[in-house]
Amino acid sequence: MHTNRKARWAVRRFGLPSVVRPCPDCPATRHRPSGRIRVNASGKLLDVWLLLSCAGCDRTSKVPVHERTHVSAIDPARLIAYENNSAAVVGELTMSAALAAKTGYRLDWTGTWELDTRMPLYALDDPRDFEVQVRFDLPVPVRAERLLTLGLGLSRSEVRRLVGEGRIDLPLAPEAKAHRDFAFTLHGPGAVDAARRPSATAARASVLAVRRARSA
Repeated sequence: MHTNRKARWAVRRFGLPSVVRPCPDCPATRHRPSGRIRVNASGKLLDVWLLLSCAGCDRTSKVPVHERTHVSAIDPARLIAYENNSAAVVGELTMSAALAAKTGYRLDWTGTWELDTRMPLYALDDPRDFEVQVRFDLPVPVRAERLLTLGLGLSRSEVRRLVGEGRIDLPLAPEAKAHRDFAFTLHGPGAVDAARRPSATAARASVLAVRRARSA
């Protein structure tokens, strides 16, 4: 349903996720980006690695980004960013779920984000609908219901009840994880019942029409 009443939430970045994988030198499993990217050239072939530091012993380890890749296959601006240890590219590579899956580690997003709900905020008992646009500053996977409990100040069961009643119109299941921008609509109390009443009235009219046809 279209509405001009809109609110905006933002999943703000607090930091970069930890890379979770074993360290060969100590029992720690958490690694943090060192802020550096290493580029090694062998003729026209390049190897590019993201460098990590073990949170336990500070040992440096490498995450392969490009292996034996011809220099012409890498965008020149991207290559310059690698060589200059671009903070933006370091962040992008550290947060890359595709790179994590390819290299066989997982990302720990604990403490990396917060939800900013500066709106305007509309009351839940306001009879008018409003739309909430949720924007992600980082691709952190967060359950939709988690965002709604934080943003609306409701319990998990209350969020699920409102979704079940049609008061909250979500484009994904409450338990599904979102990591990209999306929007949902919060319908005012009575709006869903009002929308259902015409359907119920139409159904009753249809039954009456069938009964009249049979008695004719």
